[in-house]
Amino acid sequence: MTRRFALLSALSSAALFGCSPAGLLNGASRIAGDSARLAASGVPYGADPRLKLDVWVPNGRPSGKLPVVVFFYGGGWVAGERADYGFVGRAFAARGFVTIVADYRLVPHVRFPVFVQDAAQAVRWTRDHVAQYGGDPGRIHLSGHSAGAYLGAMLALDRRYLRGAGVDPAIIRSAALLSGPYDFYPFTEQRGRDALGAWPRPAETQPITFVRGDAPPILLMHGTADTVVQPRNSQRLAAALKASGATAVLRMYPGKSHIDTIKSLSPLFRGTTSALADSVAFFRTHDAAGLKAAPARPT
Repeated sequence: MTRRFALLSALSSAALFGCSPAGLLNGASRIAGDSARLAASGVPYGADPRLKLDVWVPNGRPSGKLPVVVFFYGGGWVAGERADYGFVGRAFAARGFVTIVADYRLVPHVRFPVFVQDAAQAVRWTRDHVAQYGGDPGRIHLSGHSAGAYLGAMLALDRRYLRGAGVDPAIIRSAALLSGPYDFYPFTEQRGRDALGAWPRPAETQPITFVRGDAPPILLMHGTADTVVQPRNSQRLAAALKASGATAVLRMYPGKSHIDTIKSLSPLFRGTTSALADSVAFFRTHDAAGLKAAPARPT
């Protein structure tokens, strides 16, 4: 029996017993053998019960400190659970990154900018604690899908959030973001109105407002057939970043949907897009560039 046949058989059996789509993706990740493990689950990073995170690490014993990825999931700022994204944590960790998957507070319990502030606090926790899991707190990269990509973009571009959390924004080496909304005012969709519409200065809710030439390198990935978040969001942000002198790369996946980009991080759908390979290559390029540029530490 081939591995693929065994994988499909196991996942088909799981579907018969009512597993969620995220559960199937997590199951595929385990069965396919992404070499990683959950080192810590449900770690609090704030006082609210919702503010918890998981830490994924590669199997084995690395010879030195590893680069770090902080991932934020999507769900329109109204839904999402970190446990549903174990396949993402496992995928990045299996490729040599200590990976943080963080919950954050959701609408209707909070509104903008609270969920962005939560994301900044997750980065602060990462800076302060990731070393005990083998990560290098000076080599943090951001990732996210949909509403989570929005969070990553806001942290990368609007320096007020990380500074407000007591974190130097320069700590972010790069960001690789999937299918995110970055330039979507006026709000034509109910979730956007609910999450951000009450803020008195709408421009401050839009990542594109904070484009700057010294932003960390950003990779923007989007399916051309995305009808949930229009591809123009990534196209416009990439163009604005490049015009400012920032490092930006745009990857458009022909015929791919909003979900295709995130599900391709699971082994079962890894051929759907090259988002995982593109993200990892981008992180490694800018992680290495940061290492070369970093001044020598005093001894």
